Amino acid sequence: MVTKSKHVSETPATQALKRAGVSYTEHPYDYVDHGGTAESAHQLGVPEHQVVKTLVMQDDRARPLVVLMHGDRHVSTKNLAREIGVKSVEPCKPEVAQRHSGYMVGGTSPFGLKKEMPVYVEHTVLELPRIFINGGRRGFLVCIEPTALQASLGVTPVHCALTPGGQGAA
Repeated sequence: MVTKSKHVSETPATQALKRAGVSYTEHPYDYVDHGGTAESAHQLGVPEHQVVKTLVMQDDRARPLVVLMHGDRHVSTKNLAREIGVKSVEPCKPEVAQRHSGYMVGGTSPFGLKKEMPVYVEHTVLELPRIFINGGRRGFLVCIEPTALQASLGVTPVHCALTPGGQGAA
């Protein structure tokens, strides 16, 4: 794992992590438009499976929610909707996601959200020894233990991962 020594200024996410007493390490990288988790994982020298993306979605009644998913997996919105007891779930448009979260798309963190929303996490994320998740700015991940998600966000584990080929993940 490559760790750059460059310090990133505080974000609402890092402030929330500090308030919650969560220890983390900072991992800045050179943001690339549409590079996604593959790009950040490559630059940081970590498995993409350990890079967790923060997705702002909404249910059929336009209620926002957050889904935390492995970087190398997709969300089955059908399975997610079934698990959380709604008719459907879909990604928010970028401007709507930004309004709900307070973060620019590509820099969305589940910590320090502008609006309180339920946070769901693919259950296998919680089994990893550590995860890299957005620190509240494009080009900035923080590394934490997954237990911090439950302790600080009260996440709800779900089974909604699809591999890039569309198959359900074990």
